[in-house]
Amino acid sequence: MDLMSTLEGSLMEGFFPAGWDLKKIDACVDDDPSTITDRQPWWHADFNPIACHSLTDFDTLMGHEIAITIARAKEAGEKLAMILPVGPMGMYRWAVYFLTEWGVDCKHVYGFNMDEWSDKDGNNLPASNPGAFQYAMEQAFYGPLGSLTVPKDQRHFATTDVLPTYEERIGELRSQGAKLTVIFGIGRVCHIAFWEPQFAGEYASEEEWKAATHRIGAKLHPLTIEQNAITSFKSRTTLVPAYANTIGPGLFLNADKIIGGADGTLDRGMMWQGLSLWMTFRHEPTPWIPSTYMPTQPGRLFFLEELAGPLVAECN
Repeated sequence: MDLMSTLEGSLMEGFFPAGWDLKKIDACVDDDPSTITDRQPWWHADFNPIACHSLTDFDTLMGHEIAITIARAKEAGEKLAMILPVGPMGMYRWAVYFLTEWGVDCKHVYGFNMDEWSDKDGNNLPASNPGAFQYAMEQAFYGPLGSLTVPKDQRHFATTDVLPTYEERIGELRSQGAKLTVIFGIGRVCHIAFWEPQFAGEYASEEEWKAATHRIGAKLHPLTIEQNAITSFKSRTTLVPAYANTIGPGLFLNADKIIGGADGTLDRGMMWQGLSLWMTFRHEPTPWIPSTYMPTQPGRLFFLEELAGPLVAECN
C-alpha cells in the first residue's frame, strides 16, 4: 500500500492546506538528523540554526539571545522594537535572569505581542484571564523584570483596537533609528504567530500576501487548535478558541533580526514539531508554509536536536 497516495486521496482534501504537496513535504525530511542544519540556497547569509541538547539548554540559550539583543541596543543608545510570542515561554525566565544580573533596564524596549486569542469578531480574552497572552507576558517577562521592566506605555498587545496600529508604531520607531527583532515559534502547520497557511489562498500574489500586516479574528486551522490543546490546555480542546488576532507577514518578514525557537517534544519519544522544523529549513519559501520564509532573514533559530529525528514510525 502506498500510504502517501492514500493520504493525498483522502485527508488532503479539505483538511491539509490546499497548497500542500505531501510528497514534496515528506521529501524535506532526511533520515540522517545531522543534515538538518545543512544550508539551503535561499537562507540568509546571517541566518543560523542552533541545535540544543536539552530543554534547559534551549531555554537558557534563547533567553540569553533575547537578553543580549536588549543589552546591545542599550549599549548602542538605540530603541528596540520587539515582536514577542507566548510560546516558547521558558526563555523569558532566563532573559529576566541575565538582564537582572547585568543590571540592564528595558526603558528603550517597545514590546509588541504577536497575537491574542479572540472570537470571530476579534474580541479578545480579558487581560486578567490566565489563558490570555497578555496575562502570560505580564507574569513571565514584564512583571519579573521589576524596576528594569519595559514601561507600561511601551507594551502593546494584539487587541482589536491596538493591533491595527502596529505597522505605524513600529514604522515610527524605525524612523528614529530603532531596530526590529522578531521572536517566534513554529506552529504545527508552520504558522508564524497565528498567520495560518490556508490564508495563502486568499491572496492574488505572493507580494500581496507579504504586504498583509495583520488579521482580526483569524480563523485557526484544526491542527493549530489541537496543538494548543496539547501544549496549553491540558488536552481540553473545548477550551481552545477557534480564532485569534495576529500579525501578518508584512511585519514578521521585515525584521532586522529574528530569534526563533522549536521545542515541541513531548515524552516517551513523542513530538509534534519535528516535521514542521524540517519543512521550515528545507522547503523553499511559499505562502502556503509561512515559516519557510524565516530562514531568509538574519538571526538564529534554536531547536531541540531531538526534533531532527530520525522521524520514523514507532508505537509508544
